[in-house]
Amino acid sequence: MNYLIGAFKPPCNITITFSDGKNRKQVSIKKENGKTTMVPVFQSLENVSGEVSIEPVQGKKVEHTGVKIELLGQIELYFDRGNFYDFTSLVRELDVPGDIYEKKTYPFEFSSVEMPYESYNGTNVRLRYILRVTISRNYVSNITEHRDFCVRNYSPVPTMNNSIKMEVGIEDCLHIEFEYSKSKYHLKDVIIGKIYFLLVRIKIKNMELEIRRRESTGSGPNTYVETETLAKFELMDGAPVRGESIPIRLFLSPYELTPTYRNINNKFSVKYYLNLVLVDEEDRRYFKQQEISMYRLLETPASS
Repeated sequence: MNYLIGAFKPPCNITITFSDGKNRKQVSIKKENGKTTMVPVFQSLENVSGEVSIEPVQGKKVEHTGVKIELLGQIELYFDRGNFYDFTSLVRELDVPGDIYEKKTYPFEFSSVEMPYESYNGTNVRLRYILRVTISRNYVSNITEHRDFCVRNYSPVPTMNNSIKMEVGIEDCLHIEFEYSKSKYHLKDVIIGKIYFLLVRIKIKNMELEIRRRESTGSGPNTYVETETLAKFELMDGAPVRGESIPIRLFLSPYELTPTYRNINNKFSVKYYLNLVLVDEEDRRYFKQQEISMYRLLETPASS
């Protein structure tokens, strides 16, 4: 039985290493099996280079019809799990047909790679970047190995960043104005604002601010929308009075946020909203929602 199991094992071990992997920032990503692993972070237009090592199992040789490495950017929609849409696909041939008898190392480099979209692992969609090595063989299945890496793209501070001013009201019962200092926030930013009570004729017992993420995937009849509440922040406990104002100061750094993604490769979008919730003494809930734009600010050595 052990012999049969051994017969189906690949005749070699493949290792993919990045040339500057030890010096790059590492982040944790979740793999298909649910386990997490640390991978290096790249950004668009960087070089992706390293080495591929192929080491035959002792006493075996690897007959092949060519060895190649691909750099792939892929989107997988979970309602179509297992089908990957390649939006980036680059290939380098590493070896011509022949036999491998002992450990062989191949350098590779992909120069100034366009990686326009960030890595993302959502509720119904995943966007990933991988390096995939394929040893092509006749008559038997090819041998493949892949290595994940992460892409993060950074934005400068927006030149235009208007404040948000909105009103919410129920005729002759409630009139509230709220104001946020800006509409675009980086991932470690602070939401600063104020809420003004102009008319209060219903008994409000508490008020909170939520950060919501809305992920939409697919199109047409196959559109799926998932809304997730990432944070709840109590603004007030007790009844407000007319003329009262309440300050808002909500730090974003504790929360797992991503930039806003708009129509990524016509496959998915991720948007963020501030949701103001008021609850009266009869537990009726009143909502006012406002979209905000998130971006990843270029990190300095002092920041994480």
